[in-house]
Amino acid sequence: MPQTVCEPWEHLGAFVHCLHCAPTDPAAAALAKERPALLLVHGFGASTDHWRHNIPVLARTHEVHALDLLGFGRSAKPAGLTYGGALWRDQLVAYVKERIGRPIVIAGNSLGGFAALAAGAALGNDCAGVVLLNAAGPFSDEQREPKGWGAIARQTIGMALLKSPVLQRLLFENMRRPATVRRTLNQVYVDRTNVDEELVEAILLPSRDPGAFGVFRTVFDIPRGQPLDELFADLTAPLLLLWGIRDPWINAAGRRASFQRHAPEATTEVVLEAGHCPHDEVPEQVNAALLEWLKTLEQWA
Repeated sequence: MPQTVCEPWEHLGAFVHCLHCAPTDPAAAALAKERPALLLVHGFGASTDHWRHNIPVLARTHEVHALDLLGFGRSAKPAGLTYGGALWRDQLVAYVKERIGRPIVIAGNSLGGFAALAAGAALGNDCAGVVLLNAAGPFSDEQREPKGWGAIARQTIGMALLKSPVLQRLLFENMRRPATVRRTLNQVYVDRTNVDEELVEAILLPSRDPGAFGVFRTVFDIPRGQPLDELFADLTAPLLLLWGIRDPWINAAGRRASFQRHAPEATTEVVLEAGHCPHDEVPEQVNAALLEWLKTLEQWA
């Protein structure tokens, strides 16, 4: 069984929680070195813990990395940073260059999908592929309310745009109640089997950090970021779209049509009967689809 190792790192002088896992069998490890590494990026309010059912399986054949974006998970939550797509894109690009040093496939869910796509486009030839699981982010032709992480957050916390620090504190305290976390997860998982105590605690843990409230107050002012269609135009690597098609947060069926209009030709789609976090809800199906797609990359190489 592959062994997951915590390997701390710093970006902009701030602590970043990182994981690394690779095959332990010598023959499998040698093959993994010839393949692109994988970098997994969590979504809004989540962390590396959300890849709990994916990392051990993927690391049987590939070198797997995962990190907590600044402001989330076990990573630092410093005041004064401009939280948003540019920060997280640059964090991912720096990690690839400083810690991996070879072509990677970068996969992201929700907000992490936007960050993964932005980083994949910025990495150019150092990106061997991008995998988006119900990715957030706007298209340039969308004139209505943007379908980004702010929209997701506002649906989860209806009054979040209120500017009163007192009300924000009350909202924050309510959001980090176990019952609230569980209720929110139950909204976006079709099969609730994996909405367990481990997952609830993984989401609650970062909310207890000293800087968590400060980050909470900034996330609703996160800039929309570069439009997805512009990022697709800059992407030179193959793309895999994994859809939890019953996602109530982003209207996955309608959003899929927008992706089909703008995604590059080298795009593969897999549709799953799942909600917003298919990698944790139906991990066996996601792992199988991802590994099958990775084999096609080896054929193209």
